[in-house]
Amino acid sequence: MYNTLLAGQVGFEMIDAFVESQGIPMNTINCKAIFGQGFVGDAPLLLAKPQTYMNLSGESTGPLAAYYKLPLNRVIVFHDDMNLPCGVLRLQHNGGHGSHNGLKSVIYHFRGNREFARLRIGIGRPPGQMDPKAFLLQKFNTIARERIDTALQEGVDVLKFLLSKGLTESARRFNTEQKYKHIRLQTLPA
Repeated sequence: MYNTLLAGQVGFEMIDAFVESQGIPMNTINCKAIFGQGFVGDAPLLLAKPQTYMNLSGESTGPLAAYYKLPLNRVIVFHDDMNLPCGVLRLQHNGGHGSHNGLKSVIYHFRGNREFARLRIGIGRPPGQMDPKAFLLQKFNTIARERIDTALQEGVDVLKFLLSKGLTESARRFNTEQKYKHIRLQTLPA
């Protein structure tokens, strides 16, 4: 079973896009999260949307992973990432928190274990001197919204592939595609 946990507004949008495409109802509440269970092909799946503040999402994800006895190498966290251009995705096996407070909380509540996968969803950097917190809370402009919507569909596709082929093969294939997208988007305004 893969369990998908997340932090951030765009992470919630990723879950919503995936459950809509797969017909998985999100209708259960446990461990400060709304979650749903289903199958993609033969692969069982638990999807969770923590209902804590984003910076405290580990308060939900840690107990949820413990309650369902999920090995962390079967957990994927979706989160926004200002270090990636808007609309670019990266699938990673593990890593640090990259100054993302939601990930700091998740790692803390996983008892310091960083051995879980991440789907990083690029939202770009704040323009000029804009406060990053304000940037994270604002609505996307039209161009950014289009890029995010495209990225969400790409994320749905990679998650379906991941459930059938595994993380290593999915990351290799998907990240190569996203690398070239990254290069194309660097030359376009957001």
